[in-house]
Amino acid sequence: MPKDFISVADWSAESLLEILARARQLKALLAKGERPQTLLGRTLAMYFEHPSLRTHVTFEAGMTQLGGHAIFLTPEQIGIGTRESASDVAMSLSRWVDVLVARTTNHSLVEELAAVATVPVINALTDLLHPCQVMADLLTISERMELKEARIAFVGDGNNVANSLLLAASVLGLDLRLATPETHRPAASIRSRAADLAERSGARIRFTSSPVEAIRDADFVYTDVWTSMGQEEEAEKRRAIFEPYQVNAALMKSAPAEARVMHDLPAHRGEEITDEILDGPRSIVFDQAENRLHAQKAVLERLLLPA
Repeated sequence: MPKDFISVADWSAESLLEILARARQLKALLAKGERPQTLLGRTLAMYFEHPSLRTHVTFEAGMTQLGGHAIFLTPEQIGIGTRESASDVAMSLSRWVDVLVARTTNHSLVEELAAVATVPVINALTDLLHPCQVMADLLTISERMELKEARIAFVGDGNNVANSLLLAASVLGLDLRLATPETHRPAASIRSRAADLAERSGARIRFTSSPVEAIRDADFVYTDVWTSMGQEEEAEKRRAIFEPYQVNAALMKSAPAEARVMHDLPAHRGEEITDEILDGPRSIVFDQAENRLHAQKAVLERLLLPA
């Protein structure tokens, strides 16, 4: 079993499915008012370089519900790269806490922390990947149908969410279509790794520039912001590029009537998705947000409890 949760592609399909099964159990237990104290006395350190609502609250609440404690750390407090090195931070935290969650701009920083830390490190978002989000997405889909039967379409920018969704689908052997401009497809390194994984798993991965083609028989239509954190100076240019990829009522006419709409939030309403769709009956966006809690609790348990 991997020590860390940096990328879903580092885990086997069997392990990912076991985490999702445990997440469903934890969700059912919480609904009954039961909070198993499996992580009693354990401590989680959370280092966040970016603003966060869902990731921060769900990790902290999840750790509390499992009997543990969470400590929130900011760059101003820690000063990685100015006050001290990432390796010194990782080695110090490893002496005090049981697990580290890191939400950073550069993916290389999370990898550096994981390489040095002697406790598990969880990627809570980088410019390259967002694996915890995708675990919640898979949980949300699995509550509605078998993952192997789901046809998933991602529409918009080939960003960190698209990258992680691509890797997860390739590990699990899923049907995924990604509709992006050719200039904004998932990272080449991610596409290459996904191709190798898909060859072994039988995943059905398709890339297209046409959102209509991608969603034509999709069960789930997923989109994300066109301008991620750190890309604000490109916002106007990106709006022009991605305008044809907006998930709106006109586009959704090309999808089956039962297709559900997904978004990892926060949303730029009126850009990548309209209010009518985000707040409409086809949206399962806030189910995804809720499932961050349950999926992350299952990841924490997987990393911290004996196999």
